[in-house]
Parts: sequence; structure tokens; C-alpha cells
Amino acid sequence: MKRSLVLAAVGLLLAAPSAFAGPGEVTAVSVVPGPGRALVLIDVHGEVGVQDFTLANPARLVIDISGATLTGTSAAYDGVNRGGIVNIRSAQFSPDVVRIVLELESLRDYEVERTAEGVRVTFGTDRTFAAWSSLQPQALADAASGRVQGSPYAFAPPPEPEVQQAQQPTITVTYDSASVADVIAGFAAFSGRSIVLGKDIAGRVTAEIRNQPWDVAFRSILRSQGLVAIEEPSGIIRVDKRAALSATDSTEPLRTKIIRLNYARAASLRGTIEAILASDRASVVADSATNSLIITDVESRIDEDSVFVARLDIRTPQISIHAKIIFVDRTDIENLGVRYDLGTSQQFFNRLVQRPDPTSAQGVDTNNDGVPDQFAATEFFDENVNIVNLGGNALSAIANADAQLLGPALQLIFSTAIGRFNLTSFVEALQEVNLADLQAEPLITTLDNTEAEILVGEETPVRQIDPGAVGENVTAVTTFVRTGINLRVTPHVTSQRQILLKVHAENSSLKTGLPDVGFTFQTQEADNYILVNDGETAVIAGLTVTEITVAKTGIPFLVDLPIVGRIFGFTSRREQRRDLLILVTPRIIDDASAVTGR
Repeated sequence: MKRSLVLAAVGLLLAAPSAFAGPGEVTAVSVVPGPGRALVLIDVHGEVGVQDFTLANPARLVIDISGATLTGTSAAYDGVNRGGIVNIRSAQFSPDVVRIVLELESLRDYEVERTAEGVRVTFGTDRTFAAWSSLQPQALADAASGRVQGSPYAFAPPPEPEVQQAQQPTITVTYDSASVADVIAGFAAFSGRSIVLGKDIAGRVTAEIRNQPWDVAFRSILRSQGLVAIEEPSGIIRVDKRAALSATDSTEPLRTKIIRLNYARAASLRGTIEAILASDRASVVADSATNSLIITDVESRIDEDSVFVARLDIRTPQISIHAKIIFVDRTDIENLGVRYDLGTSQQFFNRLVQRPDPTSAQGVDTNNDGVPDQFAATEFFDENVNIVNLGGNALSAIANADAQLLGPALQLIFSTAIGRFNLTSFVEALQEVNLADLQAEPLITTLDNTEAEILVGEETPVRQIDPGAVGENVTAVTTFVRTGINLRVTPHVTSQRQILLKVHAENSSLKTGLPDVGFTFQTQEADNYILVNDGETAVIAGLTVTEITVAKTGIPFLVDLPIVGRIFGFTSRREQRRDLLILVTPRIIDDASAVTGR
């Protein structure tokens, strides 16, 4: 989501001396159309802070105004789709925070601008619609008159009509070819302000003004005569042609001031300060050695520049992020098999049970009387020698001779004689459980809006050979691949002391692969944006992978029999379960000398 935040320095702008005194107030929210855009205008009195963020499902833009209370009459939104804005809700989120939620058709580019009269949110749109305001009809009519824009002291005409909040006393007056000097004198008398008219200003004014704020009517008349007004630090309002005011400003002496920063980096603030300088002769230089801003501006504005810098040079909160990455790998193995060997001394397969060679028979004394009374073979046939008597009527059979268990936990041998036949059976069984539990708990501390990264692991060299090279032209390039526990976090503290986190958590490991590949890298990672409270634990990722492999070999048809089929073959079942859980707990550190514990 692309977003622009424009900071406008706020001057008095013809407000009464007490207009902005006391705590901030939010009095109205309005939606008005503009050329190619929709404007949401939030009328604000006093010094306040502005924070905005977006939410999805459904699409919403949330604007928090801190240091303010919600006052005035608030009308419910009428449900009309105005430039993609489908609903507006406002409430006192906390004792000093007003939250305004704009429900949108979809997330889109927007711009938030802090002006003298409040906060303006701009959306691009190609739709036309009627204006709406939380105020009642008369206030909405007043709000359609326009707003003050420009430098900290200038009543420059706005580029297009915008909402104007009725803050000043209203005036009703009619002019019929009255001179500009008389009109300005009348406004000075009505407002009680000191207004100075430039020389060589002539012209006639014909206008009829009914129940309009005097500052709105005053600016409208000035625009009709091609005039602008600036308010000097003393409070005197000067009215003249724009060129004349610019020429006067160009003759004012310059002053250079060095402002040393405590928290912000000078280079990062330079662009922001340049944006508010009203004079073309003004300049800003960032000195990295002393972390200072060297500001050159006209005498009447250099102090205002210093105040603006002081408001930006504030201590940024620190956030301690405690993450927990849990990886559990469990493997269950169940193997059961039965092997058979059936044969006689003249007919057999010499694979499971080796048979004695009758040609190696020798006398054996079985009763220890010194006289051999029995003959027994002293050697066995080679295991690769099988005796097959094609002319006989004997039987020879084996089952599952090649299907053996590796490292069985149970081995049973059963042998019996059935007439001329010897039956030998082997029963093998194995049940194995492997459990690997890996837990990593990285802890990292960083400044607000600053990315931090922690890596606990290793770098593995990987050699890559050019597959197209032959002979002496074979070249190899060695690269290093990082594996291990990696946590990368960018936090942001909202005005409600909630924490918006951009998190990347990763657990990777190295595994030996095929000979032509070399290595494989197993990775579990998660990327997420989450909004959590201070000290709250959130689950940013959870993944369970279960893999079951069943293999069955045996005598055809018999191995498929219910219940008894297992004695005619081998059955192998392997279940592998991998669980990944990533937790994160951020905490705001108010005391820079200590890091909050777990």
C-alpha cells in the first residue's frame, strides 16, 4: 500500500488568539468530491498527534488522533458509496484518543495531510457523488467554502474548493462597487485584527455575503482581487499582491541557526525540514559529525523552524521482541514379517537355512565311549548353492527371502519336521519411535520503525561447477549459504501503545542429498504483519505436516487375507509428523537502562 504523509506547518491563519487553546477536539468528519479524488476532512482544534494504518478483510483505513476528544453533533453515515468509501465510524477510543475508521471497497493509495484546520485524507477516484458531513445541513453548507493552504503564514488560495470549518464569527454584508481599502477596513473593524493594505492597491468590490465566517469571506474577496495575505509574528495581517509580498520577503535578512539533535539523525530530517521552508533563499544542511541541522532562513521564520525541528526530535520508543520457534519431528515405525523355509536334504533352496554337505560326513562319538557311533556332516553347502531334484517328488519353498527387517527388536525361529520335510519359519518385528524437539528463543531489541535481525547458525560453503565447461575449462564457484535460526523484525508503536510488527522468522538446516546434488536445505519460514498489544503473545505461524508410508510384501492372495494375512508376508508402516509453531511477544521499553524480562 503506497501512502504519503504530508506535514504542513501550522500558523495562526487568521484564528482568534484563543482558537487553539486547551485540549484538542475533533468536531466533525466530512466527505466531499474533488476533481479526480474524494476528500475526507476531519475538523480538529488544538495540538494533536495523527497516526494512521490499514486493515484488511474488510478493507479499512484507521486514523487515530491523540490528545483529543470527540465533541459536537455526530450524524451516522448514510451508507452511500462515495469514491470507494462505504462507511465512516468515529468514537472515543480512549480518554485522549479519537479513532475514525473508514470502511473501503478495497485497499488503495491514499494521502494523509495535517493542515491548520485538521486532517485531510485524499483518495483517487473517477466517481461523482454528493458531499456528506457528520454536522447538520447548515454546518455542511459552511464546510463547502474552502480551506487555507500554503506556507506557515500565508493565506494562499487553495488549488480547488475544500471543506472549511466554521471557526470564526459569521458576517452578513453587501458591497456595491466599494473600494478594496474600505472593504478591508470593514473586515478589520469587524474582526478586531490589525490589517495593513499594500501600496498601489486599487479596485472595486461588488459582493453579497450572507452568514459566512468572516475569514472565509475575507479570503474569497482577496482572491477575486488577485490578492493574498500573510500574518507576521506580531499578529499584523499584511494584504498585497503575491509578487509584492515575495519581493518584500526577498529583502528580509537571513539568519543561520545550528540545531543539535538528540534522538533523530540529521540526514533523515533534512528532507522534512526543507519541505516546510517558505523562502527560496532558505536552506538546510545536515552535519553528521555533530548530528546537527544548519538552517538558514529569514529572520521572522527561523524560530518557527526551530520549534518544528524540536517537535520531530523526540525519543523513539524501543521494543524488545521475544520470539519462540518450536519445531517437533516425530517418526513412528512399525514392521512385522514372517519368512518360511521348506525342504528336504535332497530338495532345498539354500538361502534362509544352510544345509549340511553329506559328502563331508565323519564319524562322531555321541556317547563318549571312544568308538564313533554316528556320522555327521562337518561342512555346509555354499549359500549360493541350491539343490533342485527335477526327477523327485519332494517339495522345496521359501517365502520373503529378500524382505528382511533392518535391526529388528524381536526375532523368533520356529522349526519342525513334517515327514521328510523340514519347516523353518522366522518371525521379525520392530516398533521404533524417534522424537526430535527443537526450540529456539531469540530475543532482540530495536528502535521504533527500525529493522533488527538476529541469526544463530552457520554458513555452509557450496561449490557449483559450470555444467557446460569441459576439459581444462572446468571452473567452480564457491558460495556460502546461511542456515540456522533467523529472526528479522520491524516494529512500530502506535499512539495507543500497540505494536505493529513486520516479522520474518526462519528455521533452516543442511541435509546431505544425492551425489550429483551434494546438499539440500530444509527451511521453515513465515512472513507476517500483525498488530498486538504491549506484552501480548501472538502466534504468527503454525504448520503440521504428516507423512504416512505403508509397504506390504508377501505371498500373493494369502497376504491379503484378513487377520491371518500378516503371517504370509511383511508389513511396514512409517508415519512422520512435523510440527512448526512460531510465537512472538513484543514489549515496549520505557526505561532505556533495562530490557524487560520474559
